[in-house]
Amino acid sequence: MKEFLEFFSFADANVRYVTLGSVLLAGSSAVVGCFTLLRKRALVGDAVAHAVLPGVCLAFILSGTKNPFILLVGAFITGWISLILIDFITSRSRIKEDTAIGLVLSVFFGVGILLLTAIQHSGNAAQSGLDKFLFGKAASLVGEDLIAFSIVAILLLAATILFYKELKLLCFDETFAKTIGFPVRGLELLLTTLTVLAVVVGIQAVGVVLMAAMLITPAAAARFWTDRLGVMLVLAAIIGAFSGVAGAFVSYTAPAMPTGPWIVLIVSMIAILSFALAPNKGWIARILRRRRNKKLILEENLLKLLYHLGEDRQDYTTTRPLQELLDKRAIPAKEAKYGLAKLRAQGYLERSKAGWSLTPEGIKRGRRVVRLHRLWELYLTQYLHLASDHVHEDAETIEHIITPELEQRLLEELNYPELDPHSARIP
Repeated sequence: MKEFLEFFSFADANVRYVTLGSVLLAGSSAVVGCFTLLRKRALVGDAVAHAVLPGVCLAFILSGTKNPFILLVGAFITGWISLILIDFITSRSRIKEDTAIGLVLSVFFGVGILLLTAIQHSGNAAQSGLDKFLFGKAASLVGEDLIAFSIVAILLLAATILFYKELKLLCFDETFAKTIGFPVRGLELLLTTLTVLAVVVGIQAVGVVLMAAMLITPAAAARFWTDRLGVMLVLAAIIGAFSGVAGAFVSYTAPAMPTGPWIVLIVSMIAILSFALAPNKGWIARILRRRRNKKLILEENLLKLLYHLGEDRQDYTTTRPLQELLDKRAIPAKEAKYGLAKLRAQGYLERSKAGWSLTPEGIKRGRRVVRLHRLWELYLTQYLHLASDHVHEDAETIEHIITPELEQRLLEELNYPELDPHSARIP
């Protein structure tokens, strides 16, 4: 508790620099990462992160100092060139984007390592700490670094807000953007520039190796919680900022722990929790939804079966023994018993010693399932020109997900038909 209070009092100047710097780096890169993720260019961040190393080394060689502004300019130039090269290789050759990314990444990073090795053997005393760009140096951020990061973060956020609608259209419908006259190429260059800036700033905290995670992971985690881009941007920024604070706190309480890797580890843990627990898209929600759908299909199949058995004599309330149902449809006995019990609890079936029978509500629901099945079969034969003996399986699936609105549309399109392709009456 003592360390917690000491850290969040921000009395120590170093704590202020590290925390605020980590928040700015993580939050701003997460916002730009949302657009990169939606453009399906997640690996681009990794390429840029590796491509900035030669720029940092060249900036140091030419200036002879480790001024963060000069190093950022050098990193930005080579990072930007790397993305232009990836686009050039992809558009002017048969090489796919992932291959182009691999080529550019390895060549630029190799050149960077050569330059870094040359600097380390040059005897220049000012080169001390330059290798921190490989693994990050968030725990040693100073006021000069913070000013540079603040300016870049403000530029990133301002550009995102100013060009929000244009970037949104570029991500979701590039063809429409071209049709209405948007400068798509210019917007792509803008997004490229923002991505490079985000990566250039981020490597100061987590280094070249881990920067791709800072760019993409918060965006991927936020994507699981919402379908709205604006909300996604805010969530990604919050996740990134929280990871920055948490990573700095861990590094403060355990000095041997590096800040950058802990930031990445925490944001990765948040992403894993999001993948699992998100209410609509998470793993658990998918499993539960799959189970609900399976139960729904079982219940409706049982109701449809009982309705079919009563169609010949138009007697839907006749009691049917369990074995008769199992003989007519290949349903495991255990699942059938469960489904019948569930339908009884819902008021769709009645049970007696002789077996199971439909209630008025059960007849109504069973009739609708049969109607949807036969309507869809008729639709497939009339509009898609499928043979009548090839439509049953598809109708077996689709009948469970047709909404009342779609049902009404089918009736109107088919002109309220009376018979299905097999000459069976549509109830």
